[in-house]
Amino acid sequence: MKIGLVSDTHGDVAAWRQALEIFDACELILHAGDHLYHGAFNPVLPTYDPRGLAREMNECPIPILHARGNCDSEVDQLALNDPIMTPYAFCRLEGLNILVAHGDNLDRMELVEMALAYGVRILLRGHTHIRGMWEHGPMLVCNPGSPSLPKGDGVPSVGILQGDGVSLYDIRSGDLLATRVLPQDRPGGGNPAVATGTDGEAGTSQARKRENPMQG
Repeated sequence: MKIGLVSDTHGDVAAWRQALEIFDACELILHAGDHLYHGAFNPVLPTYDPRGLAREMNECPIPILHARGNCDSEVDQLALNDPIMTPYAFCRLEGLNILVAHGDNLDRMELVEMALAYGVRILLRGHTHIRGMWEHGPMLVCNPGSPSLPKGDGVPSVGILQGDGVSLYDIRSGDLLATRVLPQDRPGGGNPAVATGTDGEAGTSQARKRENPMQG
């Protein structure tokens, strides 16, 4: 099963269209929040079109499972057919427990510990707009970054879950940015395997402390 991973689209309809090109042949899309509103701390891009993005999400032929972001509101829910207001979305696909959360209301390790308690193997989060993947025990944590307002190196990105691995892609060029195989199902505590470059989120001080819930 091929699954698209995305977060922090922030009303950018052009970025969504580019993401869908990466999601070709996907059977499901997981969205970790911040769908339509650009946010008070973010710039308004020329491609900002929340009504247009809502329409295209509603018409998307690929099913989308959503979690609520800190910029998502009841007004955004009125524009979207799918429910987006749950802070956590849980699914089980091909034997893997997957948790989708924006990540703004818990710090990084609190969210990881909660996910581990439910036997989650893949934790999809967003909010920082910085792509990265790291493992904690048997779980892979993935932040696909943002296709609209990327931070870090500024490369707009999304992810693909397929088989036993997750890959992150540049939505502009389609280039592979990083790939990670799911860790073996082993007991015990985690060892955050942090690499440089594309695994930037886990290495930032912003991601290590409780993040400002007003940003992202």
